[in-house]
Amino acid sequence: MYAIVNIAGVQMRATREGILDVPRLAAEPGATVTFDQVLLLADGDKITVGQPMVSKAAITAVVLEHLRGPKIIIGKFKKRKDYRLRKGHRLDFTRVRVTDIKL
Repeated sequence: MYAIVNIAGVQMRATREGILDVPRLAAEPGATVTFDQVLLLADGDKITVGQPMVSKAAITAVVLEHLRGPKIIIGKFKKRKDYRLRKGHRLDFTRVRVTDIKL
């Protein structure tokens, strides 16, 4: 059984007991969070597609930790203009474990 869920504007495939890295959530490690924007539910051959969301469907997860992603380097360059720019950033993530998928 799996579900496609919208978390903070990002669509992810969630399975029971699966680990997801989602954009930073305002929850402490060990807290339980619920995501109710489920777009699709699949259980074997039975697939339920929302219009746009599946009603009464929710995903429950436990927050494991907060972490930062890898450094992303952005470079700009213009030839013959003596222009070079190098910047970088790291995104903040929250790692969660999906405990239940409810219909």
